[in-house]
Amino acid sequence: MALDCDWLIIGSGFGGSVSALRLTEKGYRVLVLEKGRRLRAPDFPKTNWELKRWLWMPTLGWRGLFEMSFFRHVTVLSGVGVGGGSLVYANTLPIPRDDFFQASSWGHLAAWKEELAPHYTTARRMLGATPNPLRTVPDRVLQDVGTDLGRTDFQPTTVAVYFGEPGVTVKDPYFNGEGPDRTGCTACGGCMLGCRFDAKNTLDKNYLHLAERRGLTLHADTEVTWVRPLPDGGYEVEALQGARRFFRKKVRFTAKHVVFAGGVLGTLDLLLKLKASPDGLPRLSDRLGDGVRTNSEALVGVVSGRKGQDLSRGIAIGSILHTDAQSHLEPVRYSAGSGFFRLLMAPQVSGATMLQRFVRLVGLLVRHPLRFLKAWFVPDFARRTMILLYMRTLEGHLRMTRSRRLGLSTALQEGPAPSANMPEAFDLARRVADKLDGYPMTIVSETLLGIPTTAHILGGCCMGDSAETGVIDSRHRVFGHEGLYVVDGSAISANPGVNPSLTITALAERAMTFIPAARTAPRDEVASPAGPVSSGARAS
Repeated sequence: MALDCDWLIIGSGFGGSVSALRLTEKGYRVLVLEKGRRLRAPDFPKTNWELKRWLWMPTLGWRGLFEMSFFRHVTVLSGVGVGGGSLVYANTLPIPRDDFFQASSWGHLAAWKEELAPHYTTARRMLGATPNPLRTVPDRVLQDVGTDLGRTDFQPTTVAVYFGEPGVTVKDPYFNGEGPDRTGCTACGGCMLGCRFDAKNTLDKNYLHLAERRGLTLHADTEVTWVRPLPDGGYEVEALQGARRFFRKKVRFTAKHVVFAGGVLGTLDLLLKLKASPDGLPRLSDRLGDGVRTNSEALVGVVSGRKGQDLSRGIAIGSILHTDAQSHLEPVRYSAGSGFFRLLMAPQVSGATMLQRFVRLVGLLVRHPLRFLKAWFVPDFARRTMILLYMRTLEGHLRMTRSRRLGLSTALQEGPAPSANMPEAFDLARRVADKLDGYPMTIVSETLLGIPTTAHILGGCCMGDSAETGVIDSRHRVFGHEGLYVVDGSAISANPGVNPSLTITALAERAMTFIPAARTAPRDEVASPAGPVSSGARAS
């Protein structure tokens, strides 16, 4: 039986996009399936009050690019659409410190720092990495805080942004005419809403764009629901296709190899479902779902008391201050008018238990009600708020499981639980507030429930020597299933302590070097889906 494609990739984020380009370059017929939309610059919201265009909530018919997923131990922020997390991430491309590469969880599997070094270089070139040239009020405040603490390790971020002449469009400045036109960054602060000016180097403007020029077929609005082995080798992949939730059609494809690249939540949800069924992939490792990590973040918004300052101008994250060997602080922003998160904010309070935090919160509101009301009702929340992102390389693991009734859920596995109550973060927020005459606030789930928020969920398909110690090997091959790979954040097997996007890209670049070139050139383009599964028809 002829297969529809050589490689089928589930997801178009950092792992999936890299895989797509490198495999097409090797001469394979490659198909990418992405559950989200293909978005162009005019499709992105101007502010995060445009909920239908911003949020991914398909049950309501909202098919935006930003998803919030709530669990017992963590709230996860992620991106959806062609380009995955690159659509909503804050552009930063840091390389982790040495502890990450040497961590006991995976350090014995390869000489990671040395092996990944050339792939980090390639990834930064492909993503158009450059130091941020802009200097804004939050950057100066952060540097002043560092000076007060005696910390001089302050620097601009390295980011995936085109800093040409602001607002001026030029022919492809990156790929010798093969890339799309780009426009110089206008410093609007809207990076995480989707760049409306084509200045952000999202994956649809580099890896995916080049892959499609080389023959990649990509189907958006196509959510994979099942993967099963074929009797003669290869896999059958079923999916629901269509933008209208209750009018999607079932389609299926066959492929010799399948790459799971749907991000931690997408990949784990699908693999855990497949492991539980004899018609799926029951031989998957029992370690599936283990070792889920965050970067141990804390998010604090400091609402400035100074009316004349516009804190929304710049890029999403423009600088970084290393506060000690394991921790750092970054200033984050949204564009002017983007005040949605004020609905979720409460005064910052500390406390070991929910009762302590609740008592302190009530006490603070009773003693200083006007200060809270003045901050909460500030006319333009984004213009007046400096968001602080504090991250550290604390190792604590969660385990993700799945039930038919509740879907994905989290449980503590080992080490300290993720926590939103970090004295170091609170102290830094207080110092920033002093410099802005500001009022510190946090998301209410962090304030009362102590549940942290992360945009950097990792692990769950960790690497190991065998199926007893991991889900995949050091080349991203799934144990027990020839032809299956996991190439996304769920494969990261230690805490990088920084934005993991560059590391996922570098790992994907490395993984693809182990794939040999196709023996023959592609015979034809990948077929389109051939209608309902029940019809028995296949793509041809």
